[in-house]
Amino acid sequence: MRDGVISTLLKSTEPSIRWKTQVHVLGENPRSRAMRPLREEIRTSARVRAILSRRTQLGRAGTARQVYYKWQGLHWVLASLADLGYPAGDESLFPIRDRVVGFWTDPNYFHEFVAKTKAEAYRQRGVPVMEGRYRRCASQQGNALRSVMTLGIGDERTDVLVERLLHWQWPDGGWNCDRKPSAHTSSFNETWLPMLGLAAYARENKHPGAARAVERAAEIFLSRRLFKRISAGSVIQPDFVALHYPHYWHYDVLAGLMAMVEIGKVRDRRCADALELLEEKRLPDGGWAPDRRYYKVSPKVMVSNADYVDWGGTSRSRMNEWVTVDALAALQSAGRVRV
Repeated sequence: MRDGVISTLLKSTEPSIRWKTQVHVLGENPRSRAMRPLREEIRTSARVRAILSRRTQLGRAGTARQVYYKWQGLHWVLASLADLGYPAGDESLFPIRDRVVGFWTDPNYFHEFVAKTKAEAYRQRGVPVMEGRYRRCASQQGNALRSVMTLGIGDERTDVLVERLLHWQWPDGGWNCDRKPSAHTSSFNETWLPMLGLAAYARENKHPGAARAVERAAEIFLSRRLFKRISAGSVIQPDFVALHYPHYWHYDVLAGLMAMVEIGKVRDRRCADALELLEEKRLPDGGWAPDRRYYKVSPKVMVSNADYVDWGGTSRSRMNEWVTVDALAALQSAGRVRV
């Protein structure tokens, strides 16, 4: 295995791919002295420079477009840096953090109101409560929490993000922003990022409440084998069994498996179906290809659903390094490949 696809990944021109391979596949300590030069290479890489190219302009106070605009707002800039292995503790990211965390801890997220219909739920700003459940897109606060924790730039407002997520958690353990009163089951899309954000916070701060919330959220996925309905065992959504990179806020089986790796549950027997599905998608050259993508590329102009960089596109036959390194990390952590 090391002489095949892993060797290819270790020779990648992308320092983040080499870092992910070393850390997530081969098990190197990400904080070791040996990893420092590689992380510094990530800091100055062409990909990181492109992602940060509008940091000054978007760091100014302004509209929501500058924070959450898909996929070029500052929210996604932080998320990308966290995933790429950008060095932790960089104070130059504080202005971006302040805009992102400040946005997601705005007083509106503390204003709650009871709504009985979908129309009522959209009539005012704040968090509607319907049938006793908070209808909130918690992936937003969850992703921000995960980003600042991973990048080592959290401050006292990080605690506020945690408090909001715990406050909004549904009885079944997840989160959902569906404003149909009849919605009673948590959303995979709205649950996996809060789960990871709270897991990172719990690890760093030994917070039992956050740790319990992670355990409850994990059952949302594990009880459904990461992609199947409990009732009939059928696939919940077609996109759940298609591979993507980046995921942004979208869930698929690879995102689910990597989430289980992060929270230490990928060897749970209920992950077996998802792992087998991932193995079935392997290409003859040992890598994996993304089935679909959620982005287009627009490096200089902000365009809806565009990213600053190309993440390798899609191909039925050509390995994508970003998907491949995550797939190998999941299988290695589950004990299904030897390195």
